Amino acid sequence: GTAVSVILKAKSSYPILQSADFGTLNEHIAEVDRQADIMFQSLVKSFAEQENITEQMKSECSMEWVKKMNNIRNRAAEIVNAEMIYV
Repeated sequence: GTAVSVILKAKSSYPILQSADFGTLNEHIAEVDRQADIMFQSLVKSFAEQENITEQMKSECSMEWVKKMNNIRNRAAEIVNAEMIYV
């Protein structure tokens, strides 16, 4: 992901980082990414259920369904970023 590419750029730009242990850091980033994805999927599912966004709505009013799901995904991403990424 993007976090790993930022680290690799920093590693090549700053000699002090070239000797750092990136194995542990990469493992940590991968675990945070996994947990963030689980949280995101859970929030999207929960919001969709609370707001009665169904497969039936998807087939009957697809544009409205897309609008509502995009809104839900944006809210879920903001929560995940605030609670897990930008801490």
